Amino acid sequence: MVSRLNPYLSFSGNARTAMEFYKSVFGGTLETNTFGEGNMAQDPSDKDKIMHSMLTAPNGFVLMGSDTPAHMEFKPGNTMTVSLSGDDEAALTGYWKQLREGATSVGMELAKAPWGDSFGMLTDKFGTPWMINITGTH
Repeated sequence: MVSRLNPYLSFSGNARTAMEFYKSVFGGTLETNTFGEGNMAQDPSDKDKIMHSMLTAPNGFVLMGSDTPAHMEFKPGNTMTVSLSGDDEAALTGYWKQLREGATSVGMELAKAPWGDSFGMLTDKFGTPWMINITGTH
């Protein structure tokens, strides 16, 4: 089996909505399981929350996520950013535009960077920070 490294995002009750949004951005197949389905709901309020979800996009991207159960602290921070990079300007610009809709902040608009690539940073409507780097665009 091949090893794989991919982001796993935590949410506070809106994992289903967030992961469906990411599916609309990247396409692919979204698998979800609730705490109730897995008989893992320690608190009745967790029954319909997402215990595990995995989005597998046609281009090989994999993004996972779950809701934080009631007995655990949800503590978002600034120690993680999802980074998308490559040379497919059309695809990466399209992802940027979709992720930017409803973004809570844009740290840097997608534009030519001093190192010669196009680069942008934003925090999407679910609080997930993203960086997009398009190699050597003109």
